[in-house]
Amino acid sequence: MAHNSALHSNFGVDYVISYRFADTNNIEAQNGFTALMQALARVGLATEVRNGDNCSLLVFVKVGSDKRFAHEVYRSRVKDWLHGVLAAEPAKETRDTLSGQDLTEAERLRIIHHLITSPIEEGGAGIIPKEGRWKNVESIFPLHDHTFNKEWIKQWSTMTFLKIEDLDQIRDRFGEKVAYYFAFTQNYFAFLIFPAAFGFASWVILGSFSPIYALVNGLWCVTLVEYWKRQELDLSVRWGVKGVASIQQKRRDFKHEKEIRDPVTGETLQIFPATKRLSRQLLQVPFAFLATLALGTLIATCFGIEIFLSEVYKGPGKSLLVFLPTGLLTTLVPTLTTMLTTVATRLNDYENWETTDSYQSALTQKIFVLNFITSYLPIFLTAFVYVPFGSLVVPYLDIFNLTARPFAENEKQLQTPKTGFVINPSRLRNQVIYFTVTAQIVNFALETILPYVKRRGFSKYQEMKSESAAKKGGAGAGVTIDDVPEEAEFLKRVRKEAELDVYDVATDLREMVIQFGYLSLFSVVWPLTPVSFIINNWIELRSDAVKICIEMQRPTPQRADSIGPWLDSLEFLAWLGSITSAALAYLFSNNGLGPDGTPATIQGWALLLTIFFSEHIYLLVRWGVRLAVSKIDSPGMEKERAERFMVRKRYLQDTLGQDVLDVPSGHVEEKITRASLEEDARQSSLRTTGPLDHFWSRQRSWEESAKVGANLIEKMAPKESKKQQ
Repeated sequence: MAHNSALHSNFGVDYVISYRFADTNNIEAQNGFTALMQALARVGLATEVRNGDNCSLLVFVKVGSDKRFAHEVYRSRVKDWLHGVLAAEPAKETRDTLSGQDLTEAERLRIIHHLITSPIEEGGAGIIPKEGRWKNVESIFPLHDHTFNKEWIKQWSTMTFLKIEDLDQIRDRFGEKVAYYFAFTQNYFAFLIFPAAFGFASWVILGSFSPIYALVNGLWCVTLVEYWKRQELDLSVRWGVKGVASIQQKRRDFKHEKEIRDPVTGETLQIFPATKRLSRQLLQVPFAFLATLALGTLIATCFGIEIFLSEVYKGPGKSLLVFLPTGLLTTLVPTLTTMLTTVATRLNDYENWETTDSYQSALTQKIFVLNFITSYLPIFLTAFVYVPFGSLVVPYLDIFNLTARPFAENEKQLQTPKTGFVINPSRLRNQVIYFTVTAQIVNFALETILPYVKRRGFSKYQEMKSESAAKKGGAGAGVTIDDVPEEAEFLKRVRKEAELDVYDVATDLREMVIQFGYLSLFSVVWPLTPVSFIINNWIELRSDAVKICIEMQRPTPQRADSIGPWLDSLEFLAWLGSITSAALAYLFSNNGLGPDGTPATIQGWALLLTIFFSEHIYLLVRWGVRLAVSKIDSPGMEKERAERFMVRKRYLQDTLGQDVLDVPSGHVEEKITRASLEEDARQSSLRTTGPLDHFWSRQRSWEESAKVGANLIEKMAPKESKKQQ
């Protein structure tokens, strides 16, 4: 019983800070740790310290001053209101704010994290892991709620579709950024039902490269993207984060060139000239060119080797040699991609973005270029080089005979045919099947197995460092000796969580966007592609939940009102899919056989005309779908209108009184007597009156006006009307 309570209880801990000092001398480590404790205490946080693994300390953090925390909550909500995120002004008393609006666990953790990491001048402790004076602070992370995690995984394992309440639950626990990923994946999964059914029917009836399937698939892609835009808006209203992107967090690494005074607000603004940033952004053009050249050359080379070994070489060892290109790609592409990612990051740093959101958006766009090349270029080469130009290209592939020369018995086995070469018509389909089925399975295995292997390896490495430190006089072993029995299980779990990887939701979003690209660009080759994806995504939703709960540290809640720049990537892939699908449908219009490696059968004008009409049909359909979606009302839009109405009503009532919207009560009817007439005449003689006063004094209330009007109607009504009455 004690074991279970320790496992599921976090002892009121909000955050854990891992402080590692294996590579730091004792005096420097002690001074740094003292500064850490002072910084946390200064912002109203309480701390407890325990031993960690491998020359580290675990600092347990919770709110120490409820008054200070309530002030931070109120301050955060006022900031939201000033930026238009909240429709209504928060209550002026902090206590009323906390009682009037529920404080979710995600909001609590987000505000505490802001207290820990925000700059000192903004009221925070300014603690950034592994930077500057905080180089020994390895990580800052919230603890998993194992009771919730267990129920979450159990509940999802028996569900087919997620309800909006399930997404609310994710948002309340992990923040809007993670919730948006699950919302998009769920929306994408539900949308896949139609293309999966239609794709299966097309595979049975129409076959591959069907123009009908290409048209329907393009319409579906447009509808998915445009409908998701509306879903994003609805969720942002539901979760109270619409417009939260306008609250920008300035980057610490931003370097301004000058300071100016805002003529409106009087604030001092730090400025980096937009023209200078634009000139630096132009470096993206040569970067994209070099990245395409480097990755394209590597992929094209391996592609040529694979063609030579599988379709030209006839010697011994062929069954093993055909795996050589795969080995080269598996080894060299990740290495080259890592190098190019480093260059892209440095280029992004050089562009000197002012805010964190703009920095991440620019970096995402650069990384998408690399992912696009590595994911789609092999299929593009097969579809638009090998298939139409195979007979012209293959004779020049003898330059790759060095890869098989040590195994060949004679030169004849290495010679490429000068004429009569016949391409493999099923090559393109097999390649699409690999990327949409086999690669998805491999990626799933890597997501579940690789983090475990990495964690074990890192743990072993830390143990070796700890042993080395112990030999030099440190205390590297026996960290659990001083653990209190009632805390032992809890501390054991925390030490394991401290060694876990940090969850990056952008990685999972990128995976879904790349998958959508395969569906948009190449599913016309193999119509069963959406069937594979709908199965994969049902598993993906559950495996990602397990990954967050078990294989990763609990993510720090972050707010967002969309999936960010990935939405632009989806739109781009949907547009490009309208072109590639039309081109493939035309090239393989001869019963799916294609040009057979001879470009003479391709009519250039017909291909260009097909692409032209397909793209314009896409633009027309997108306009129509966008217009139709905008006309559809939704719960989010209704909620927004209701909130705006209540804000206006409350403003009028607060400004003009509670009875501002009520009909004014009439005067008590007085009996007209000689005395009353004399009194009115006397009052009139006491003040100067004119025609204007006489005009407005004939009727004293709306009741009198109503009676006079009724009498006039009675006198002026036509005779026929009176007879009908």
